[in-house]
Amino acid sequence: MECCHCRSAIPGPTASSRRAVLLHPDGARRRLLVPAPAFWGSASRGRLVSFGAPPQPRCHKMYVPGFGEGSPEKKAAISLQNFFNYLAVRIVLAQLESYNREAYVELKEFVSRNSVNDADTFCKKLIRESPRHKALAMRILEVRSAYMKKDFEWDNLKKISFKMVDDANTKLMRDYVLEISHIEDDK
Repeated sequence: MECCHCRSAIPGPTASSRRAVLLHPDGARRRLLVPAPAFWGSASRGRLVSFGAPPQPRCHKMYVPGFGEGSPEKKAAISLQNFFNYLAVRIVLAQLESYNREAYVELKEFVSRNSVNDADTFCKKLIRESPRHKALAMRILEVRSAYMKKDFEWDNLKKISFKMVDDANTKLMRDYVLEISHIEDDK
């Protein structure tokens, strides 16, 4: 196994002549005495087996278990791709409304019949609809790429995300303390 952040190796289950360390699925710390093989000397000797938490990677990042589709960052990137596609459709619709009313109506009808939530599926369907729709799909792909690379404010996203999480955490903790203090006042 390797860390999804720094790609350093995470040691797996290991065994030596004196002990065995196995990863327990629950992450519980338990020790078991396991009978030793005959070549260890005496039949009364045993081997200590430890079921501990998974070894930590050699980087400072948190371990996120059970993300089948990759890292949390990849999942966020997929969501952002879908969002950029949605924005590109809105931008193209706004552009078409002012100079090509016919294409605007066609794209608006297509959007009303098809969900924009899955960017790739939406664009595949749009490309296969007709030659005119194919041109609209190419325009949407250009706009989403240009917006993502040139216009989207990545630093602002990071700053706003940090602030929103901190503010939400503070509000939840404050509300909880107020709730608890009112309960104790009532008693």
